[in-house]
Amino acid sequence: MKFKNSFHPYAIITIVFWSCAYVLSRLALAHFSAYALGLLRYIIATVVMLAVILFNKMKRPAPRDLLWFLAAGACGFTLYMIAFNTGCETVNSSTSSVIIAIVPVVTSVMARVIYRERLTVVQWLSTGVSFAGVVVLTALSGGLAVNAGILWLLAAVVFLSLFNILQRKLTKTYSPLQTSAFSIFAGTLLLGVFLPSSIAQAATAPAIQWVYLIILGVGSSAIAYLAWAMALARAEKTSSVTNYMFVTPFLASVMGVVIGGEEVRLPTVIGGLVIIAGLVLFNLGGRWQKRRSAAPAAEHAE
Repeated sequence: MKFKNSFHPYAIITIVFWSCAYVLSRLALAHFSAYALGLLRYIIATVVMLAVILFNKMKRPAPRDLLWFLAAGACGFTLYMIAFNTGCETVNSSTSSVIIAIVPVVTSVMARVIYRERLTVVQWLSTGVSFAGVVVLTALSGGLAVNAGILWLLAAVVFLSLFNILQRKLTKTYSPLQTSAFSIFAGTLLLGVFLPSSIAQAATAPAIQWVYLIILGVGSSAIAYLAWAMALARAEKTSSVTNYMFVTPFLASVMGVVIGGEEVRLPTVIGGLVIIAGLVLFNLGGRWQKRRSAAPAAEHAE
């Protein structure tokens, strides 16, 4: 696969920005409520995407696809954010990280059922290895706690997995830019219910909070979701892209040290190495399977 056609660079860009969002969101929540932060972040992303759409003179979605974009916006932005924030009110960060890390697994199962995508034994094994790395990282950091909020977080997992599936569908017809932009527009529109309180909080926000908002809106939302859609459009399998999400807890911890001044911890190092090992194994497993499948065909041709 040529580098320019590879999904890896786009997946990496997304994961870097999403990992950064964990740190910046925590800093921004010192002033904003979780819902106001979500709406203001996506308003900024909407402005950026709208400017790009107008500059490129892109057409609007066909009427028959409007409901698909609305569903993508609802799953990926509105419902996911509400479920995640509600769950985090009663579940600690360690447990939350483990639960959200299930997204690649759930997405893989959905892709298997809906798109008939097949994973090799090695790829299923590598998925388990990466998930085990997340468990190691969080468990060694302080253990796992379970309460009723886990149901909200499981709902968040389903919503984000559905968003990945919907993005995969939409990128078959629309460009990654169109898919990301119109999904963000739909999600922002649905988040509009939080506009009154968001305006009040924005009016009293210190300058540094606006810096956080701009980075979250432009980088962690507009650029990140555009890159994610481009990755999904280029990958042969949805799971090849979503498995990059296993890296997020590790990278977010590293950024916490760099940006937030947090302490370097051994569980982060150990868990991170296991996560990366699983990701490498997943991608190598796909290549090994292709080579094994190609070998008999070549011998038969001879």
